[in-house]
Amino acid sequence: MNIKNGKISGIQYHPLLESLYEEMHSRPYQVIQCPAHITHFVVLSNELQKAEQFAHLQQLYAAFELPVPQLDQTNLQLETATFKVRREVHLEFTAFTFINSSLSDQAPFECTGLTPLPQGWLEQLPGMVVANFHLALQCIDENDSQLIVNAKKSFENFRLVGSSPQNGDARVWTSFRLHSDGFGRFLIGNIHMSDSQIGRLTQRLIEIETYRMLTLMALPLARENVTVLTAMDEKLVKLTNQLACSEHFSEQGILTQLTAMAAQIEAVRARTAFRYTATFAYYDLVIKRLEELREDEVSGHLSLNEFITRRLTPAVNTCRAVSDRLESLSLRIDRVSDMMRTKVELSIQEQNQLLLTSMDRRSRIQLMMQHTVEGLSVAAISYYSIGLVKYLIEAVDLSLLPIEKSQLIGLSVPIIIGTVWFFTRRVHRRFKNMDDDK
Repeated sequence: MNIKNGKISGIQYHPLLESLYEEMHSRPYQVIQCPAHITHFVVLSNELQKAEQFAHLQQLYAAFELPVPQLDQTNLQLETATFKVRREVHLEFTAFTFINSSLSDQAPFECTGLTPLPQGWLEQLPGMVVANFHLALQCIDENDSQLIVNAKKSFENFRLVGSSPQNGDARVWTSFRLHSDGFGRFLIGNIHMSDSQIGRLTQRLIEIETYRMLTLMALPLARENVTVLTAMDEKLVKLTNQLACSEHFSEQGILTQLTAMAAQIEAVRARTAFRYTATFAYYDLVIKRLEELREDEVSGHLSLNEFITRRLTPAVNTCRAVSDRLESLSLRIDRVSDMMRTKVELSIQEQNQLLLTSMDRRSRIQLMMQHTVEGLSVAAISYYSIGLVKYLIEAVDLSLLPIEKSQLIGLSVPIIIGTVWFFTRRVHRRFKNMDDDK
């Protein structure tokens, strides 16, 4: 067996083989030493802004005198002895994670993951920030009676949500609020987790908060749509009642209104379809990550699972209800439009039937008039033909014949009339046969 460059000679390989293998490792879990200070940014970005972010990250590599990557990737990581910057590119956003592992005796959030950054670099980051929060990792003693008291001091007296994830191997506290520095906060206490385990826990918490914020982005849009849908629903009810109960209405006017409503609904669907679909997908990810935490309750506090599902699930259900209502209204408008079109088509068919009846009556009248004209035509043609024959007879010498000219003229009259009538009927029959052949 001849193997060259990791491939067996003579075998055809799919061009995506290597990339499919690497996809499973495109976003590996971090290995984080405790203590550490972490800051996470979620930035909504289009393709142009993602390219600008890569160029901006290249400047950071240069600032830390590290080799500058020339090719953009889904996952890029800058790493020094005590500082890491991780950039992950997603469909509609980019995530930046700053990990500061330098030892510090300061309070949990006085030193953050942003502390080692060069002055002014973060302020020039392209894109729109939709979530930003600090995470402070500390090694703690589970028997310390001052754990909760000390934790509260780090959250500016906000009400805490806390739990004991990973079957009690850690403690997590948060408030799900923006603090005076404009950031959210998570305090993670490591009891006896390894660096890999604390890295996975931190990643799950980051994803929960990221996807929670992205899930809620559709809620203001849903509230805005409710007002529009309610007004259109009421208008559709009025139009339907008018069709059902009134015999006198403008078909063209109703069709115009229905067409305008259908166009408005399609515009709303085009503007909101991606946002609602993304919301449902992000919500599923949040629920999945919460299940992976395997939380135990901390006495006196709501767990992350309880707090998030209690607040987030109704918001998602609202978005789902508005999305379903949007689809339902679109279908109802289509049904009313179909009914209106059927009514218009029946009206047109009735008008066409009346028109055909009228045309048939006119055809019969025209046929009767034609027969009358044909009779008059026979008489007129016969009259002029007899006159011509009379001139011919008077011009000819008939002395040798045993009949007088006046008698001959009289005998020619029925012959001429019969001949004219015969040829007229023949022409009439010919045209009728041509019409039947069509």
